[in-house]
Amino acid sequence: MCGIVGYVGTRDSVEVLLEGLKKLEYRGYDSSGIAVLKDGKVELRRSVGKLEKLSAEVLKKPLDGNIGIGHTRWATHGRPTEQNAHPHIEGGVAVVHNGIIENYIPLKEELQREGAKFKSETDTEILSHLICREIKQGKDLQEAVRAAVRLVKGTYALAAISEHEPDKIVGARMECPLILGIGRHEAILSSDIPAILNVTRQAVFLKDGEMVTITRDGATISTFDGAEVKRAPSSINWSPIMAEKGGYRHFMLKEIFEQPRAVTDTFRGLVREESGDIYLNKFDIPVKDIERIYIVACGTSWHAGLVGKFLFEEFFRVPTEVDLASEFRYRNPLIDKKTLVISISQSGETADTLAAVKEVKRRGAATISICNVMESSLTRETDWSLMTHAGPEIGVASTKAFTTQLTALYILALFFGRASGRLSNEAGVALIQELVKLPKKIEMTLDQAPAIEALAKKYFHLRDFIYLGRGVNYPIALEGALKLKEISYIHAEGYAAGEMKHGPIALIDENMPVVIIAPKDLSYPKMLGNMEEVKARGGRTIALVNDGDIEASQKADDIIRVPAASSHLMPILMAVPLQILAYHIAVLKGTDVDQPRNLAKSVTVE
Repeated sequence: MCGIVGYVGTRDSVEVLLEGLKKLEYRGYDSSGIAVLKDGKVELRRSVGKLEKLSAEVLKKPLDGNIGIGHTRWATHGRPTEQNAHPHIEGGVAVVHNGIIENYIPLKEELQREGAKFKSETDTEILSHLICREIKQGKDLQEAVRAAVRLVKGTYALAAISEHEPDKIVGARMECPLILGIGRHEAILSSDIPAILNVTRQAVFLKDGEMVTITRDGATISTFDGAEVKRAPSSINWSPIMAEKGGYRHFMLKEIFEQPRAVTDTFRGLVREESGDIYLNKFDIPVKDIERIYIVACGTSWHAGLVGKFLFEEFFRVPTEVDLASEFRYRNPLIDKKTLVISISQSGETADTLAAVKEVKRRGAATISICNVMESSLTRETDWSLMTHAGPEIGVASTKAFTTQLTALYILALFFGRASGRLSNEAGVALIQELVKLPKKIEMTLDQAPAIEALAKKYFHLRDFIYLGRGVNYPIALEGALKLKEISYIHAEGYAAGEMKHGPIALIDENMPVVIIAPKDLSYPKMLGNMEEVKARGGRTIALVNDGDIEASQKADDIIRVPAASSHLMPILMAVPLQILAYHIAVLKGTDVDQPRNLAKSVTVE
């Protein structure tokens, strides 16, 4: 996730671009840059780090002009360096891009054979080369962009300027947001509404497969095939603060609803649906030599690791243990050169996890990290990293970072199973096909949000909750309880459902609701038994069930329906309604949802 902005008009474009990027910095803060056209020439300023670094660079080396593009970056291809920062320039063409170009390697090789010289490690740079090539062949900027986007596969919102036509900006969209703002003798493009509000409140939301060309005189929209598009602008009445949250009341709710895209971005480009193959760039750890796996993490990431244990042991058939990073290095674990340690951290800066990784490296184990922040301390410390693509997560309580960690673990476990020969090609194809269907099923689950909000009104006044799950869904019971504790300050405990009779059942009465995770899997009959045990003691049950369920629905006091899916992916789907339930209960209790008391987003001390 990155933020792009482009402006043409009568104002100083540098001021508009920097202000727009400031409103978009929540979309990425690894690096930033602007390119401005002045007297027919493109001038560039880029900087690594937060936007204040770019602002300081512009103060040191001023530039001006009435047309330009800007970018704030969340690194996906290439480290956070000035060379990899956007905009990328080639032959007088400057481009900014949000998204992932899946086929950038073959396109890059083709361009290199034609003599192109690349200056960065990014997938985006091929766009500037492709557009430049088309302009050299006689096309104007709009047609050059149109020709370029027909060649690329993936997701993108882009904006391009050219020294050959210094009065216009051309944008294009495919599965990434791009908004057109129309003012008086000015126009602006942006990844999100906040960046346009200082210019105009008249906005047009581009659709997939559409392009836009803006000048001082207005804007024209067309399809990639060249058909003209007429769409009246909408009036935006959001406050600037609400605009940063995309119209949502809190960042946490926005991030919950971003999960279909975040999950898609995490597996996009890594899997091939037709063959079931998985491609992990520069992975060179000898899979067949691994005899033991440890997964180390903290908090929500530890819950993801618990799910990962089920996946690795089923697909890879190697003993897998899950440890709290804060405990791991104090128990003298059995580690040798045939041990693999997988560390999980959203930020990559969690002190306990980093300390654990350093210790196992000293003992000779191979190390992998699953992380959401490229070039974080954890990714630099481990032998190899699988990046999630959740984008910046502003809410302290993890939502999309958690489900993308589960997605990454699923991909990694499948890869190990296939690479070791312990998982058949047929099974691999079926499991990848299930993964590809998952984002749509998450969207269907999010459609249940109004019903879950109504449920929250029924239960928010209570002081204690129990969450029950079995097998691969037991960690989701732990995570659901943690979410409720974190943001609503209600006492909640997650248990393996079979353990209820060994103590927790003593707590159950009419004031102790029990949330039961009951998908139609092998443990379903046992979960029905748990529901009967709760009912027999006067307790109230909230059951998470699959669409079409009858038995559990008849037994529960309240139900939340989730689409059916592979049992291995059900934890992702079950996590989503539990996030929504916790969110609405917290809102009803009036707590600070995005910044709950006593908590920090990244725990950098032991």
